[in-house]
Amino acid sequence: MSALFDVFGGRPAADIILAVLPLEFLALTFRRGARRDAAAILDRLCALAPGLCLLLAVREALLHGASPGVALWLLLSGPAHLADLARRKL
Repeated sequence: MSALFDVFGGRPAADIILAVLPLEFLALTFRRGARRDAAAILDRLCALAPGLCLLLAVREALLHGASPGVALWLLLSGPAHLADLARRKL
């Protein structure tokens, strides 16, 4: 159990997800039938940005504890969420 936690618990898990995010963007962009114009690409970036900000906040907290970097990433996630909602017109 300890070895499993060493790989998937804490910072390595955040690093693995950070490595997968660009692959997710590419998969969404190049899947069959997907639009590839600038507006569609911006929609995908706006959809992924809030999660990226929150993931970076978690990673920062795991690395440095309660640091200003955590607050910064959390602060940036709010406008990223609002931009995503505006792009989706919700």
